[in-house]
Amino acid sequence: MIDVHCVTFDCAQPYELATFWRDATGGELHPDTEKNDDEVLLQGGRVDLLFIRVPEDKAVKNRVHLDITGSAGTTRDEEVERLADLGATISGDHRNPDGSGWVTMLDPEGNEFCVCRAEYERV
Repeated sequence: MIDVHCVTFDCAQPYELATFWRDATGGELHPDTEKNDDEVLLQGGRVDLLFIRVPEDKAVKNRVHLDITGSAGTTRDEEVERLADLGATISGDHRNPDGSGWVTMLDPEGNEFCVCRAEYERV
């Protein structure tokens, strides 16, 4: 058995992308973070997120992505709206009339993630 220490994102602007995910998740930037750092650690969730500056642009679909759900009673649809207000965009809407399904979104640097219904929405 292993523990996942963190999920790492290659990106062009680590501070800006970490700030988006901080606002999305409610995590906290590492206390020593500076705006021009090449690596920015976001802490406080079940798994830390690490953003590392790389010179190349994102060119293809992610091979790994996050599936996220709302918390504190928010619905999937409310989370989609909140994340869009923070700067994410919808790239695929897979919601079904019966309430099942998910929404594929892109963060400000084009990294895919899915917003799914939380367990409390399925009862």
